[in-house]
Amino acid sequence: MKALHPNTADNPSTDRRSVLKLGMALGVPFVLPGLPATAAVSGSSSNALQLFLPPSPPTTPWVEELPIHIAPVTPRAALDPAPTIAANTARGEAGRDPHQRFAELGGNAALYYELRARQRDDWVFHRDYPPQRIWGYAANDGVTVAPGPLLHAHYGQPILVRFHNELPQTPQQPQGPAGPYRNLRLFGSPEISTHLHNAHTASESDGFAGDYYSPVKAGPTLTAPGRFKDHFYPNILAGYDQLQNGKGDPNEALGTLFYHDHTLDFTAANLQRGLFGFFLLFDELDSGNELDPLDSALRLPSGDYDYPLAFADRQFDEAGYQVWDAFNPEGLLGDKITVNGKLEPVLRVAARKYRLRLLNAGPSRFYAFFLVDARNRTQRFTYIANDGNLLPAPLREQTNVVLGVAERADIVVDFAKYPPGTELYLINRMRQIETRGPKDIKDTGPRVLKFLVDRVADDQSRVPDLLRPLPPLPSAAALAALPVRRWVFERDSGLWTINAQLVNVSRPRAQIRQGAAEIWELANLEDGWSHPIHIHFEEGRIIERRLKGKVVAIPPHERGRKDVYVLEEFETLRIYLRFRDFHGKYLMHCHNTIHEDHAMMLRWDLLPS
Repeated sequence: MKALHPNTADNPSTDRRSVLKLGMALGVPFVLPGLPATAAVSGSSSNALQLFLPPSPPTTPWVEELPIHIAPVTPRAALDPAPTIAANTARGEAGRDPHQRFAELGGNAALYYELRARQRDDWVFHRDYPPQRIWGYAANDGVTVAPGPLLHAHYGQPILVRFHNELPQTPQQPQGPAGPYRNLRLFGSPEISTHLHNAHTASESDGFAGDYYSPVKAGPTLTAPGRFKDHFYPNILAGYDQLQNGKGDPNEALGTLFYHDHTLDFTAANLQRGLFGFFLLFDELDSGNELDPLDSALRLPSGDYDYPLAFADRQFDEAGYQVWDAFNPEGLLGDKITVNGKLEPVLRVAARKYRLRLLNAGPSRFYAFFLVDARNRTQRFTYIANDGNLLPAPLREQTNVVLGVAERADIVVDFAKYPPGTELYLINRMRQIETRGPKDIKDTGPRVLKFLVDRVADDQSRVPDLLRPLPPLPSAAALAALPVRRWVFERDSGLWTINAQLVNVSRPRAQIRQGAAEIWELANLEDGWSHPIHIHFEEGRIIERRLKGKVVAIPPHERGRKDVYVLEEFETLRIYLRFRDFHGKYLMHCHNTIHEDHAMMLRWDLLPS
């Protein structure tokens, strides 16, 4: 287990997991250093720790605006030092494993990108709150933003992204005036390990939780610290080796991905700081060009009309500074929802079709998004992709999107139905009062984003009746013959476990031969908890869902390929998975990042064929 950063005020030198175990074993309340007695953390009979914070200060809605245009990062002509197959530790690269299949998969012709993880002290969530500290990423323009800069990539064109760690490694003080919760403004760990969720890529570029690094520290699965680490993304399709066609299975193409920090024990805190961003991947079918002359192209809304939206809950203290509770294994459910890093913003739209890529960036809140007009009348839209995977056919006339943590949904809204001056709102009707999971969907809920139709624009985009076919499943007999691994997600002595074990990133819990296929059975036998389970590396298919032992229907939007599987209480899911093209160490974990950080994660290894 990774120790907290020893010399930084953001990261007290106490081993957090040991403190949690001790406090819960004693069964007595304790107070975090610097907090008033009214902010006591106490243990309950269920071993849960509770930190009671007052509500965030109110904010004036619809005064912050999102940009109309989000430009993707442009590639660099060169990197200094030049990329190498083996880690260039002599020039400051962290001690990773060598890039797999680098020359074979086009590494020498890769496009180069650079992202720098940095601190920024003047981010404005809302003008009613003070400018404050975030961690984000900076690209070519040097401006640190959260979410990070937008990356575009295309299948068949390899890229290499150099992730620099330029976060402060020295002690810091909390920003802002004195107050009872001032110490909670300090959180996060200044190491990084950037995961591209859910790229089909080699393990040394996967952002493994134990591969965290800084100029002074290396995780247990790296050989040396470093200032940067190169990730090689060949952008091949799963099934590359199997099909021998030079590209892989086009029905395995991904679309809406996102990159985020995955540092062991600190994923939640570092994402709360802002270390995540969108990565959009295109191919001949979903080409990112609504004017594409190829008959095979879908011509979905593109350019400024293909818009990513990340939703994340946050909590602010009485002075308007973001706070975080790093000790509670149930986490902290924020009462404010940021949209692309802003509170209650406005997005001005043209009267035409938009592709909206929705991401639940966590850490614990679930959403049920509805689009309504100014009189709260529900509007309809078309649902085209789940978890970044285009569905076989669009789900038209939809009224809501439900998202667990890390799930994505692409929807198409046709604003041409509304005259200029129309105001529409995205509202969250999911009732959730604690981090353990959602309660139910209500008739109303808070408005989190305002759309203002303020202009007209040409629209040659479309949403065809057929999108991307699904790869065929094996026959029922072939599925029944596959090996089955059963994973039980549960609470154990106040911490989160898989098959009654805590995470150990140095020891694989499963070893699978490259080219294999398996059934993974995910089980949640406890009452009251929801777990969005993420399996790294390849998309899977839900082939059965059981509730209290009885088979239940799989919702239409979950019948395609997925990489996050929401496991509700008393549920068991059976997932069909394949393991192709690369080898190395990978992860499965709950993407409620609080649960992940408190040990609900495991390592599995893919062995060479």
